[in-house]
Amino acid sequence: MAHLTPLSPIWFTPFQTQYDDTGLYSHLTGVPKALLPGVGGKKILDFWWETVNMRQLFTEVYLVTNADKYKHYERWATANDFPVENVVNDGSTTLEDRLGAVSDLQLVIRSRKLQDDIMVIAGDMLCADQNFDIAQVIRFFRSQSGELIIYYELEEGEKSSSRGIVEVCPDTHRINRFLEKPKNGLTSSRLASVVFYCIRKDTLSYLSDFLNLNPQSTNKTFGELWEWLINVKQLDVFGMKLPTGFQLIGQVGLSDYTKWLTHYSTKQQDNPAKPITCRSYARVGLMGNPSDGFNGKTIAMSITNFWAEVTLVESQTLVLVPHPLNDPTEFGSLQDLFCISRKEGYLGGLRLLQATCKKFYQFCSKQGIALTKQNFTLKYDTNIPRQVGLAGSSAIVSATLKCLMKFYNITDNDLPKPIRANFILNVETDELFITAGLQDRVVQVYEGLVYMDFSKKLMDEQGYGDYVSMDMSDLPSFWLAYLSDPSDSGRIHSNIRQRWLSGEPLVVEAMKTFAQLTDQARVALQDRDWTRLAQLMDQNFELRRTVYTDDCLGPGNLKMVQLAKQFGSAVKLPGSGGAVVGLCLDNDRLVEMRQAFQEAGCVFCVITPYNPSASTVSGQH
Repeated sequence: MAHLTPLSPIWFTPFQTQYDDTGLYSHLTGVPKALLPGVGGKKILDFWWETVNMRQLFTEVYLVTNADKYKHYERWATANDFPVENVVNDGSTTLEDRLGAVSDLQLVIRSRKLQDDIMVIAGDMLCADQNFDIAQVIRFFRSQSGELIIYYELEEGEKSSSRGIVEVCPDTHRINRFLEKPKNGLTSSRLASVVFYCIRKDTLSYLSDFLNLNPQSTNKTFGELWEWLINVKQLDVFGMKLPTGFQLIGQVGLSDYTKWLTHYSTKQQDNPAKPITCRSYARVGLMGNPSDGFNGKTIAMSITNFWAEVTLVESQTLVLVPHPLNDPTEFGSLQDLFCISRKEGYLGGLRLLQATCKKFYQFCSKQGIALTKQNFTLKYDTNIPRQVGLAGSSAIVSATLKCLMKFYNITDNDLPKPIRANFILNVETDELFITAGLQDRVVQVYEGLVYMDFSKKLMDEQGYGDYVSMDMSDLPSFWLAYLSDPSDSGRIHSNIRQRWLSGEPLVVEAMKTFAQLTDQARVALQDRDWTRLAQLMDQNFELRRTVYTDDCLGPGNLKMVQLAKQFGSAVKLPGSGGAVVGLCLDNDRLVEMRQAFQEAGCVFCVITPYNPSASTVSGQH
């Protein structure tokens, strides 16, 4: 496999200091943009040299400049262990006799007889964080069957008419159209190409063809080249996104330079960055469960009573911090280890953090998103009770994913909410072999009160269901009770999936009826018909009882259901077992019911729904 050869085709122009009233920058007159002093004594070109100075990835690195600025780069090369013979002089001394970026590239290819795949980077280009993983860029390039263009999403205030704009297919990552500085209205795309390309050796011959199209024209740009290659020649060219902003120093003046210097100085002062803390909530299934794993419909609600919280702090190395209670590594004695392991099991939240990080990197690589090489420390906390079916594991995964997305500037466009729910489920099922359905993950991504339709047609056609956020104003008082010492008595064990897959009529019809009950509950919620909703919740449990035997449901679950019915409350299981959720229309009986559950050895609480539209908790969501 041929190595990439990075090339920096740069047109360096004198620095404009005529507007410097202070005289502080007069010594920079004539200095090429890429060699302007920056933060910590580093120049722009120093950052790029550190990025590409990797012999395991590249065979050679070349730098092309004009004759006017050649001596500047010769001195820089000597001081930075850059091979001076690889600084290529294109012979031009003025703007009028410049060769142009494409001709500069062709000069290096021809003069150095390059026959490898190459990488092209503008050495006077800034990005908000230059510490990205260039190896990830190369891996993505190797995984595709064509050229590669790096792009970013224009920041607010940046005009598309000032950049080369790409239209990228979100599924294949193929660039369907390239528009060099398009006029308003020509495209709705806000994805801007930068001079950061990977070009296959077989494509290098096209450069001569392009330059020969109009031999009299000078200063042919890369934008014009890509317009021709993509729009006219219809070459396969793919796009990879860097989730950060870019700036080309180009023909700028003092104000742009000082703005850049301030940005990087501030960034360095703020390092390490402020911690990122994200929270995901437990959920209760109000209707339809357990049909979410059987192409059914459900309604679920996130609650603030219980949550998982993850904190991410930038650090030198990547560290996953064990939770002192959930991931114990020290024990008072062998008996202590025995008792904790018997009660809590062996697996805490640490594996969830690790699996989420692994899956996140894999997803971004596959989706053509190049991540920065920033490391971080992750720690988590949770008060969601274990083994009672309140989505504790998925809450940790969901909160971790929120932190990673915020840290790496991954947007909803990069990872849309329906796909995010699938991602969280895959972390648990594919990486950790946890049996789970989509309902928990959907409501933890969308938050609030959510109606979900997982019909086979939808799942087959789009890969996810239809998810609708519902009005949460003036909800009645829901309550939750769970076993204080959950064991097998709280879990539901059955062969229901095998029976459903084999087409057993009882199970198949039950799942259809769960969906019908969910649609009816949706209407009841919209109409604020709480009496009807309570009836439907009772029907949901009785239907569940027809497909699961009492032995499968477990004595603990049945005991809690029977206790709730003694107080005239609607009741059902909110998840996989170990807890019950109820709707009591007579609030005066809530106090009595709480006491009865507590005397029965259960934990009881009135539910506080989480309404994302009404939340004012900063930094948590």
